[in-house]
Amino acid sequence: MARVKDWVGKHVIVTGGSEGIGAAVAEAFAGRGAQVSLIARRKLPLRDTAKRLGADWAAADVTSADQLASAITELEQRNGPCEVIACCAGLALPGRFLEVRPDEFEVQMSANYLGAVHAVRRVLPGMVERSRGKILLVSSTSAFLGITGYTAYGPTKASIRQLALCLRYEVEPKGVDVTVIYPADTDTPGLAMENTRKPVETKAITGSIEPMPAERVAEAAVRGLERGRHHIALDPLTRFFLAWANLPEDMARPFMRRTIAKALRGS
Repeated sequence: MARVKDWVGKHVIVTGGSEGIGAAVAEAFAGRGAQVSLIARRKLPLRDTAKRLGADWAAADVTSADQLASAITELEQRNGPCEVIACCAGLALPGRFLEVRPDEFEVQMSANYLGAVHAVRRVLPGMVERSRGKILLVSSTSAFLGITGYTAYGPTKASIRQLALCLRYEVEPKGVDVTVIYPADTDTPGLAMENTRKPVETKAITGSIEPMPAERVAEAAVRGLERGRHHIALDPLTRFFLAWANLPEDMARPFMRRTIAKALRGS
């Protein structure tokens, strides 16, 4: 991964940028002189956040590939090609498996996982053509740990991790970096809404964790990109899970790279 020392003028697009982790990530990049663009569903909070940060914006629902593609096209036309795509859009609708509505499984997978897929697919061709670019994906501690009440949410965050692991093999040789951050509970409006739905056993498990400020998560994300890190964990528990979860991947990666290179040479 290439290190970055200067974000000035680089176009950074943040999905889910109107509040929470997305807004904090946008602020961290704006503070470093990047040209930041925000995407979110709700126009009023999106416009207000963009105005506060001096950022551009375009409203779109990340669950709609067409809406998202149109918004990114519009923002790139005004601000230049996307150098960083930060996929921060998402939501958690906790509940016991049989009590979660079927459509709530679908909306979480669409927003948390497919929303990132849509965003990356839109900007990746340009990044590959320019031989540079960075992709930031937001996963969660729940990507590693089974938590009651997160049967609909947890799999979406595990999918984000697996997307990053698979995608790196394809895009890193072409100059594009993939980074995943795994925040634990973060003090955001989304967490406040999530807490109103948590079953008592979920509250018992997560209630012992002090939510971290969104600004801390954002600063860790941007610093991680600057330092060329593939995986970012902030709290000791998540770091522990991450270290063990990455062992098989770390051991297999040299073999996978050699096999891929050999196959491409022979094709």
